[in-house]
Amino acid sequence: MRGITYKTAWKRLLDIAGSLLIIVLLSPLLLIAAAMVRFKLGSPIFFTQERLGLNGQSFKIWKFRSMTNCVGADGELLSDEYRLTKFGKLLRDISVDELPQLWNVLIGDMSLIGPRPFIAEYGSRYTSEQMRRHDVRPGISGWAQVMGRNSISWNQKFILDIWYVDNCSFLTDLKILFMTVPIVLKRSGVSAEDHVTMPEWANSEEPVDDHASK
Repeated sequence: MRGITYKTAWKRLLDIAGSLLIIVLLSPLLLIAAAMVRFKLGSPIFFTQERLGLNGQSFKIWKFRSMTNCVGADGELLSDEYRLTKFGKLLRDISVDELPQLWNVLIGDMSLIGPRPFIAEYGSRYTSEQMRRHDVRPGISGWAQVMGRNSISWNQKFILDIWYVDNCSFLTDLKILFMTVPIVLKRSGVSAEDHVTMPEWANSEEPVDDHASK
């Protein structure tokens, strides 16, 4: 039908069907993970945070909690390296902490495949070109994820995300989906060098290799 494309319609239908099917199939794992988080880390089981999604609108992302709530003498939360437990690191390494985002996909906040959603406070730092990453729904996995995940720079992530926006198609999503599986199994690129996760984005404009988007 005229005006109906993969990006505007079919992708969303596949997201609904795919996320619902995966939730059903992985329900035993989801229940076990929830119970283990409760036993190892206590309450709450889930970590939520405001992220930017489609058209720059904020939404609440859901993850299994992987860090403690330990605070310093000043009452502020300690840095990630002190709060990330061995159990939490395992959840992150095998990407089980991301599974609650299937709910975000089902209700329309996210897609199975798309640029990873960044925290909402970064919104004011985007250039107009960088903001284009929000022309599609953010995803659980994406082109930047399979091309290096957290081991690549912030600028490389933006270039790869915008490449995806311009080249979004069923075949591209299928390719990313199949590339995601071995990356998760190998636990590749979970952390940036010398960081337990990813350093804060300062919108630095370091040069980026032109081949990064290929």
